[in-house]
Amino acid sequence: MKLNLTVSIGIAALAFATAANFAQAGECPSGKMKDNAVTSGEMMPKKVTDQVLASIDLTPKGEAFKGETLRLRKLVIQPGGVVPWHDHKTRPANIYVVSGTVTEYRSTCEVPIIHKAGDTVAEFGDKLAHWWKNTGNKPAVLISADIFHSADMDAHMM
Repeated sequence: MKLNLTVSIGIAALAFATAANFAQAGECPSGKMKDNAVTSGEMMPKKVTDQVLASIDLTPKGEAFKGETLRLRKLVIQPGGVVPWHDHKTRPANIYVVSGTVTEYRSTCEVPIIHKAGDTVAEFGDKLAHWWKNTGNKPAVLISADIFHSADMDAHMM
């Protein structure tokens, strides 16, 4: 009996810890979703570093992937820093907030969305455009994985 209780407590603790690591991101509140709620924002990066950790040319996977790149990046947004306005019509991305807090201004939400450490954000769709700002007093660290067409790459693409 004692072993079963210990195992049960251990499993519960592991499940809780795992759930904490995969928390859902802040979302647009019910009743606040609206197309074109935000139509522009900061246009230049500010106080943000963007380090490519790895990239893979997906072209060898076949015609559908010709010219596509899978990229993994680390972004550090200092207090007051900005990831500028961009869209995700052709560039799906997943974001993981490692530390800090960042505010997202999204085209499909009438109010800002707060993302905290442990949150994940899926970014893709014809209507999705946004920008992010660190409104806190500590750096926000994000890990980003995205797929993009290599010909679309420019110096300001975040």
